[in-house]
Amino acid sequence: MTDPRDGLLQALRGVVDPETGRDLMAMGMIYEARLSGGFAQVTMTTTSRGCPLTEMLRQGVEAAVLAVPGIDRAEVCLTWDPPWTPDRMEAQAF
Repeated sequence: MTDPRDGLLQALRGVVDPETGRDLMAMGMIYEARLSGGFAQVTMTTTSRGCPLTEMLRQGVEAAVLAVPGIDRAEVCLTWDPPWTPDRMEAQAF
């Protein structure tokens, strides 16, 4: 059986920012991902507070997390504190 924690991180790598073509983990937009039993809580941001894709990205994260075996509830929280900057991106994302 696959560890849901591994599945959670893999699922988050599958959510792509359509403007950059890079996954949200590589972009540094996932601030935290916690798992307790079958409940996952993800804290994320967008590249700007007024990003028109905010809700689409949040829904994409929620759907990806809920597709992980062993996770049956998910909460995706948005934050802009600290604000996202390109410094948060993984080196290979450049």
